Amino acid sequence: MQLFKILLQPAVGSEKSKEKVQMEPKKKLINSADGCVDEALVGLVRASGGLSLLKGHRVVLRSDLDNLRGKVALLSGGGSGHEPAHRGYVGAGMLSAAVAGGVFASPPPASILAAILSLHNAGASGVLLIVKNYTGDRLNFGLAAEQARNHGVNVDMVIVADDCAFNQPSKAGRRGLCGTIFIHKLAGALAEEGFSLEQVVSKVTEVLKGIGTLGVSLSPCSVPGCLPSFELPPGEMELGLGIHGEPGIKRSQVASADEIVKTMIDHITNPDSQSHLSVNSGDSVVVCMNNLGALSCLEMAVVTRATIICLESRGVVVARVMSGSFMTSLEMAGVSLTLMKANQETLRLFDAKTAASAWPNLSSVSVSGRSYMIESQAMSTRPQDGTYSEGPLSPVMRKVLERVCAALLGKQEELNSLDRAAGDGDCGNTHAQAAKAIQEWLRDHVVPGCPGQLLSVLAGLVQEKMGGSSGALYSLFLTAAAGHVTEGRSNAAAWANAMHAGTQAMRRYGGADAGDRTMLDALCPAVDELMKLTKAPPGGEMAVLQNAVEKASSGAESTRDLTARAGRASYIAAERVTLPDPGAVAVAAILKAVLESLKG
Repeated sequence: MQLFKILLQPAVGSEKSKEKVQMEPKKKLINSADGCVDEALVGLVRASGGLSLLKGHRVVLRSDLDNLRGKVALLSGGGSGHEPAHRGYVGAGMLSAAVAGGVFASPPPASILAAILSLHNAGASGVLLIVKNYTGDRLNFGLAAEQARNHGVNVDMVIVADDCAFNQPSKAGRRGLCGTIFIHKLAGALAEEGFSLEQVVSKVTEVLKGIGTLGVSLSPCSVPGCLPSFELPPGEMELGLGIHGEPGIKRSQVASADEIVKTMIDHITNPDSQSHLSVNSGDSVVVCMNNLGALSCLEMAVVTRATIICLESRGVVVARVMSGSFMTSLEMAGVSLTLMKANQETLRLFDAKTAASAWPNLSSVSVSGRSYMIESQAMSTRPQDGTYSEGPLSPVMRKVLERVCAALLGKQEELNSLDRAAGDGDCGNTHAQAAKAIQEWLRDHVVPGCPGQLLSVLAGLVQEKMGGSSGALYSLFLTAAAGHVTEGRSNAAAWANAMHAGTQAMRRYGGADAGDRTMLDALCPAVDELMKLTKAPPGGEMAVLQNAVEKASSGAESTRDLTARAGRASYIAAERVTLPDPGAVAVAAILKAVLESLKG
């Protein structure tokens, strides 16, 4: 059968017409590129009596939040454009809420936190975040998790990394793909049965080891208002691509459905690959054939048939089959294949009843006359808007902040210049934005006497004003550090522990480490030195701080000779990246400014 080949037959017309089509954004049935995400969310909740929107946020919630009391709540989400994921899996027996970002963009931490607090305030015993393994999602969900913990919420995170494309995955690890919805389903069933947060995490973490996914595409997709995400010559297909149009592992000529499916299963189960899924004769599996957006139902049925036959020919027991659109990539013509090894307990949870519409279930509640908006239960004020009392440390901390801001503004162009070698040249600008925001806040506010409160204020400022991964990383650092220093606990040892906690949070959620050519190459050695403050004799603190600053400076300079394994520079050829990492240089400058201020 050659249905896949038919899709790629060139259209009749002149070469000029073809060129014109390729150069124009693809047509979309929307009102506007800017408003399509919000209008789609309203369309979803208006059509379902079981869903509501969280006012002021792109968050879809169960309407029956009272039923979460005493149970674990589940929150997932990600960029829009993957519908029905994840908002279509909100309902009893699956997700309690889903947060949406812009098209192919990670959702902001503020909305994630608002969703967590709404679930917590509804009486949930804990909140589990189910996150796909992409840097933006890990950072933003991780930051929200740390902020929620500071509010007393029992929260944990499971990261789904089911991509089997790369034989040797990079530092970033395997991507999170359609296997994520299996975790939605199993975790949802466990939560509905009353299992604790720790038990749910333990059980789904074990299941994750037996899930693998691979995708294949016959055409690119395009973000509303933009050109196609990549070019694919007529008659070719791409194997192993990501759900945002990221390049796959290889291109080849389009083959029959049977041949394509065999290639996919061979790759998923190849024991020579570090990311393979071990499936042997006699194993029982759940299969998901996921339409990436533009395949017809007829093609999907052909692919499903080929998958079942291929697996059964290997002695594999196909216990359950899902076929349809579950995690799409806008209008991409392609399919992903997910296998999940299953036992009787897994199948029992898989078969448990759910009200989530995309599983699917239909609502019997009248659409008209229903109130679909509920008020947000998130904090009414941001940390930077709070009223605080001064303390003995306030003048010192103000002086330090003023010195740090001046240092960052003075290094703006230097940091931009360093960043142009491997990025978009805005590192200095983003740090300057943070510095100006802090200066503006200092003009109008009292510096709190409690260091932890000040760190929370700074975390809010950089999250809002700095933006990008740098803003998320700094905010994550400050948020994690805040709980370790209080007005009554602000000695040198406490500050060292705070710095260590912040660094660990950056490593945990950002996925980078010392040696990866990031800001951590300056921060990690400095923090290691600062930990000596926990045992330093009276009067020896400044010597330790001086050494830490020197370690940071040496660490920043060492990035000149490191190969980038994380961040934007990791996509640039190593021989083109010969200058120090701008993020590391910025960290060294901050620590140096702190030292100079304290000396003065």
